[in-house]
Amino acid sequence: MLNSKDIANALYEIKAIQIRPDRSFVWTSGIHSPIYCDNRLTMSYPDVRKKIVQHFAKMLEEMDVKPDVIAGCATAGIPHAAWLADYLELPMVYVRSKPKGHGKKNQIEGKIAPGDKVIVIEDLISTGGSSLESALVLREAGAEILSVLAIFSYGLNKADVQFNQAAIPFSTITSFDVLADALVEKGEITIDEKQNLLEWRDDLGNN
Repeated sequence: MLNSKDIANALYEIKAIQIRPDRSFVWTSGIHSPIYCDNRLTMSYPDVRKKIVQHFAKMLEEMDVKPDVIAGCATAGIPHAAWLADYLELPMVYVRSKPKGHGKKNQIEGKIAPGDKVIVIEDLISTGGSSLESALVLREAGAEILSVLAIFSYGLNKADVQFNQAAIPFSTITSFDVLADALVEKGEITIDEKQNLLEWRDDLGNN
């Protein structure tokens, strides 16, 4: 079974995650960042996406309570939720960021019933806002949210605070910290650059 460092390396190798210690990436918010994460790229790499699904399945295997339904967050969480639901032979739904503007005006697509135990799948957790919104929509529909699972997390304190406030657990396959360690081992960054990356993350997470 692959560990979190193996997945971090795989994401880095396919350029789903890129690192620039000079912080030359600019996010939509205007933040100058040393990291760019686009896990949508995993769709184009069958071997990587298969490993991700297997890792998610292992995480569920270790949980005391098993899900009835796998839910994907629109849009990047949807393919991974679909592959995982297929792998486990479970029903799947997905949650839109807002209700559809026509027809039945659904926000949840697929069948969810009160009392269903649900795992929410996301590709990335930064502050946790979007994945929590999806989880809360499902909760309002009567579902019991067992956990939110994601491929990668920046490890921001804001995410911990928001998930704790909502009383919803979350876990990720790999993280910013694991990636930083892996890149030092590979000689891609220095120990000083790693420390600078973690300080940037910690400053961002507390603002």
